[in-house]
Amino acid sequence: MELKKTLIKNVNIVNEGTIFNGDVLIEGEYIKEISKRITAKSADVLVFDAEGQYLLPGVIDDQVHFREPGLTDKADIATESKAAIAGGITSFIEMPNTNPQTTTIEKLEEKFEIAAKASSANYSFMFGGTNDNLDEILKLDVNQVAGLKLFLGSSTGNMLVDDVEVLEKIFKSTNMLISVHCEDEGTIKNNFKKHLEEFGDDIPIKYHPIIRSEEACYLSSSRAIELAKKTGARLHVFHLSTGKETNLFNNKISLKDKKITAEVCVHHLWFSDEDYEKKGTFIKWNPAVKTKTDRDQLWEALLDDRIDVIATDHAPHTLEEKQNVYTSAPSGGPLVQHALPAMLEMYHKGKISIEKVVEKMCHNPAILFQVERRGYIKEGYYADLVLVDLNKPWTVNKDNILYKCGWSPFEGTTFKSRITHTFLNGSLVYENAKFNNVKAAKRLTFNR
Repeated sequence: MELKKTLIKNVNIVNEGTIFNGDVLIEGEYIKEISKRITAKSADVLVFDAEGQYLLPGVIDDQVHFREPGLTDKADIATESKAAIAGGITSFIEMPNTNPQTTTIEKLEEKFEIAAKASSANYSFMFGGTNDNLDEILKLDVNQVAGLKLFLGSSTGNMLVDDVEVLEKIFKSTNMLISVHCEDEGTIKNNFKKHLEEFGDDIPIKYHPIIRSEEACYLSSSRAIELAKKTGARLHVFHLSTGKETNLFNNKISLKDKKITAEVCVHHLWFSDEDYEKKGTFIKWNPAVKTKTDRDQLWEALLDDRIDVIATDHAPHTLEEKQNVYTSAPSGGPLVQHALPAMLEMYHKGKISIEKVVEKMCHNPAILFQVERRGYIKEGYYADLVLVDLNKPWTVNKDNILYKCGWSPFEGTTFKSRITHTFLNGSLVYENAKFNNVKAAKRLTFNR
């Protein structure tokens, strides 16, 4: 039964760069009170003694592909949002390269209708820009959609925007945050042609980061940044994969004042090209996982605030698809269930503090997208909260993977930290590997 009040006691609260032990009272959908000690004043309060555990704001994942509509053999909003909740992700922003693509307001609203019925997590969607839909972009209500997504390199769904004049018009015409996938198409095509001539369709996977190269990424991202500076557009560069690109970004001003921001994904922080031999096409992403040096430089930029956000780019494909030869194996993999445990594993390894994990996965997405009353543990904010046991090891295997595709690049990995409880808009929706039958998800709203 859903209770109106919940009191979480004796918990280590992680928020705004600090960790302090205290209590959190949830009333209805919101955080009512945060204090050193709170006493339950009535019998209708559900009390959790969370001694030794950590309370984090729910993660906001600003880049997922849940494949609905049109690609639901791979995933759908219902399955992937449940996996997200189990992974401590309480809000997601989904990408437009579905089938049909989300490039008209009609198709955007259809996705909102699907999510309202099916999603277990809070939701919003990116609107897709193309070479010929500027009129639709100009009709958007900026308070009702997360942002605009442009593919400056082809990826799943082939929404490549390659008309330079159109691109500049889009940048000039909207005040919305423009998120971009940056890889130079000409460079990739030339590299691919060379390898195809040498190897045929079965190109060894180790050449993926050579085909989708550092040069391809840097050329595209530097051009996008140049255009943003020229037009004054608000630009967010998705999934940086090279150390060279990190030097394009600034850490000398606060995030709320930045016009040009960057993101890194979990897989680019975890894997390197040394993992292709063992993982094969299961770690084939666009942009590609690159060298250990690139990975080290991405970490450096994340920690010194040139990179602002950690996201997943959750992009599932079927097991059968991923086992194809290089030219037929699609890029992308599922991550929402394992992203937060993976980053907490990096805390255990001394790579990052828990406070910094929360900043990059919870606070900063809320700031960038101006999400209303989420991403923090604050009185008056929605009670999207995650309880974590930092010392409860578990191993990823087929039996506990929740993705519809049924596989994970983390299979066989043992994580020390476990998400034990997830609260969504004040409701306990996930508890010790079980989902409660509570419909609590809401459409994200924005303060713009």
